[in-house]
Amino acid sequence: MKSIFLSLSLLASATIGVLAAEELGIDVTVPVECDRKTRKGDKINVHYRGTLQSNGQQFDASYDRGTPFSFKLGGGQVIKGWDEGLVDMCIGEKRTLTVPPSYGYGQRSIGPIPAGSTLIFETELIGIDGVPKPESIVYKQAAEKAEEAASAVEGKVAEATDKAGGKIADATEKVEEKAEEASANVVEKVASVVSGAAEAVKTVVADTDDVQEHNEL
Repeated sequence: MKSIFLSLSLLASATIGVLAAEELGIDVTVPVECDRKTRKGDKINVHYRGTLQSNGQQFDASYDRGTPFSFKLGGGQVIKGWDEGLVDMCIGEKRTLTVPPSYGYGQRSIGPIPAGSTLIFETELIGIDGVPKPESIVYKQAAEKAEEAASAVEGKVAEATDKAGGKIADATEKVEEKAEEASANVVEKVASVVSGAAEAVKTVVADTDDVQEHNEL
């Protein structure tokens, strides 16, 4: 019974491994910002370099010919790996496609490509027919760095503002303390003057009483 479960487990693991190996790999190596991306039905122009995953041997490259390859995306004019792997791509963007046999040439031998080969394609979108090329290509990394720099500036401004606010608050508090101290001193001096005046009045009154007493005598 244990051997049956073990066999089933090994079979399941092998199946998962095969399914994983048959997935199309899409790695965006040079991301680009754009409003208009490729979609099925577009005629696109692509530069590429194709190599065998097994040994890294190059079997074809449009770069060597100096002319990009043009085809209708999603129209079945190329291998399935290209029809699906080059969708939602910006002009100037670069991708590396890992194309298993089920997305490539299957078990057929095509020229220098052995049957059952997994292929690696380095691709670059040069243009989309009917779509104007952008005046400048905005690379995501540059855009992200610009956003980071702007965020850093905002952070420093906020920090400086907080520090300035703190200093202003401290200065205001000190001014208020000085004002209170000065006010207390003024009140104290006024009280002292009033007290002195009161004493003087008492003295005058006392002297007046003495004079009245002498007159009566």
